[in-house]
Amino acid sequence: MVFSGLSSLDIEEVRDLGDRVRVIAKTTDEVVACPDCGIASRRVHECCERTVADVPIDARPVALRVRRLRCENCDCPRRTFREQVPEVLERYQRRTGRLAAQIGAVVSELAGRASQRTLAALSMAVSRHTAIRMLLRLPLPPQRTPTVLGVDDFALRKRLRYATVLIDAVTGERIDVLPDRKADTLQAWLGAHPGVEVVCRDGSAAYAQAVADALPDAIQVADRWHLWRGFGEASLKEVAAHGSCWSKGGPASTATKRARTTLERWHAVHDLLNAGVGLMDCARRLQLSLNTVKRYMRAAEPDRIRPTPQYRTTLVDPYRDHLRRRRSEDPAVTVKQLLEEIKALGHTGSQNLLDRYINQGRVEADRRPIAPRRLTGLILTAPAHRSGKQRDLVDELTGRCPQMKALVGLTGGFAALLRPEPGNAERLEEWTTAVRAEDLPHLHSFTRGLEQDRAAVTAAFTLPFHNGRTEGVNTKTKLIKRQMYGRAGFKLLRHRILLGSHH
Repeated sequence: MVFSGLSSLDIEEVRDLGDRVRVIAKTTDEVVACPDCGIASRRVHECCERTVADVPIDARPVALRVRRLRCENCDCPRRTFREQVPEVLERYQRRTGRLAAQIGAVVSELAGRASQRTLAALSMAVSRHTAIRMLLRLPLPPQRTPTVLGVDDFALRKRLRYATVLIDAVTGERIDVLPDRKADTLQAWLGAHPGVEVVCRDGSAAYAQAVADALPDAIQVADRWHLWRGFGEASLKEVAAHGSCWSKGGPASTATKRARTTLERWHAVHDLLNAGVGLMDCARRLQLSLNTVKRYMRAAEPDRIRPTPQYRTTLVDPYRDHLRRRRSEDPAVTVKQLLEEIKALGHTGSQNLLDRYINQGRVEADRRPIAPRRLTGLILTAPAHRSGKQRDLVDELTGRCPQMKALVGLTGGFAALLRPEPGNAERLEEWTTAVRAEDLPHLHSFTRGLEQDRAAVTAAFTLPFHNGRTEGVNTKTKLIKRQMYGRAGFKLLRHRILLGSHH
């Protein structure tokens, strides 16, 4: 096993020199061709010891000795030459091939300093700079063109610079990494690698345009995970907009300055819209952003845009029912008297706490039982995966609002489309029609986005291809980035991504 990588040599002697091990071996071919003229020669000029590193034996380095031969061609400018051992040692290298392969495998996983510490423990000490240079010298796997291509972007520097990773969407093999996410870059790659028939991607318009220009006959498949995520974001907006419907108590408090401003803006936006003023002109007149005006426009009632306040739990909460009953029976009851009454029931707080509690309107108006995000999560959860308590909570809260009840039904219909079947194209059309029949403006916006990419969305619901493996590669890329790659830049990152599935 010690000399398994030296099978092309005849091992004559192994000497233990204490601090190192000397291997005396010779090549099996006595005749060696000159690297310049190609004339074979067997004349040995001298034997010289070549100090190269090999896999350590008992944590000690190994030294090899090779021959220098004389060229028998009198016209050859090279008088002597050193024989090469291609299977053991490459020209101008100081490490055997098997040692370089082991170092490369460690460096491809750990990169600079981490690989330096690991290799030192294995008696294969190299500096971090040498480790990175060795990694960049490793040959990349042969590039091939898959039939089903997965395309996705990842951040080199979040919100500033992005790159594109290409994989085989069927096997998960990494194909290439592009330095940006521009349409021209992907289009050039697709033009240079014909043979792609299906492209799995997210909702990026740049990728869609690049594929359409380079491969007009290719099938584009939208990623189902991104479709579900987009549906979840639209559902969250709907749940938050109907907070006053599914909240336990009465209308939201208008005591705060923010609540009054929200109400005034809602009336101002709707007065201008009812007068025939356009959205852009309305935004300019009120000095609001266009998206803010759209948000107020979608709210048919002020309560939809004015959320019910959510308060932290306080010492007064257990006595809210008593306070509400007493203030209903006697509106003129004083705070001091109420404090004495709840102290007799076990309250341990101060009068200042009770004052703030009453002034915030928390006695008359309940806070939401759960946050909108939490309720959205329960609605998006499959009914079979909800506990009995969660099912009762969803039924109770959504039953108070017709729009929320419709949202629950539409959620189940959209979730069923995520299981690809040939008949899902017709079901998608029926689901879109059902959404448009409901008063759910955020879902209307979501369906308009589906229409803009209808062919890819239909393919996602009818074909088995997806971009999940590309997301897995991006998860591994985040780990590589945390291990630092910036000193060698994008080239090092590309090597580590492409070599990750081969080492």
